[in-house]
Amino acid sequence: MIGRFKYDNEVFEGVVRGDRVIVERGLYCDTFILSELEILPPTNPSKIICVGLNYIDHALELDMPIPKKPLIFLKPPSSVIGHHGKIVYPGTAKRVDYEAELAVIVGKRCKNVPSRDACSVILGYTCFNDVTARDLQKEDGQWTRSKSFDTFSPVGPFITDQGLDICDLSIKTRVNGKLRQDSTTSNLIFSVPELIEFISSIMTLEAGDIIATGTPPGVDKLSAGDEVEIEIEGIGVLKNSVVSDGDQIR
Repeated sequence: MIGRFKYDNEVFEGVVRGDRVIVERGLYCDTFILSELEILPPTNPSKIICVGLNYIDHALELDMPIPKKPLIFLKPPSSVIGHHGKIVYPGTAKRVDYEAELAVIVGKRCKNVPSRDACSVILGYTCFNDVTARDLQKEDGQWTRSKSFDTFSPVGPFITDQGLDICDLSIKTRVNGKLRQDSTTSNLIFSVPELIEFISSIMTLEAGDIIATGTPPGVDKLSAGDEVEIEIEGIGVLKNSVVSDGDQIR
């Protein structure tokens, strides 16, 4: 697995092996203890492309028709936080929800990628939480404000390599230790290769960009003081706590 870290004032990438992080320094390598490092978001995306209503069981839960084409929207890079980062509950929102998602990390700049070649542009996969101010989403009738607050895109903790078989991975959400979402990626309506072909036909993808592939059923609200965990089989667990706007560390 690959991660981004901070030690003292230095920011660097490293390979995670158990409780160690290996950092290449040209002719030699440094080794750090993982617990001694601050874990940063594993990527600095130019954009976050999200897919709405992309799980069959979620569509059934909402009694909505299966989409014929991917429904996509954008989140800004300023919304990204990493593992153990704090989700700030905005003072303007009355309901904030979690949404567990498998995230694809783009490995290189690309455009018009056919689905058969999708693997060639994927760096790897990680966990993503598409945090949403649900009341504002309903109020606006579109999604930009509700999904774009700072801290509303927790991602991490690390990126797996693209060799992971993502066709049937368990995806779960726990809030304060209680299971809230429990599905598998076998329920995706549009596969990762299909999504890459569709999205790259619209916009150029840059190295480090995030494609969040949609959430399964069980979406529900968060409150200040909650701890939310997104767990995806073979990838890991993304943990974040929720604080109120007045408790935000500036």
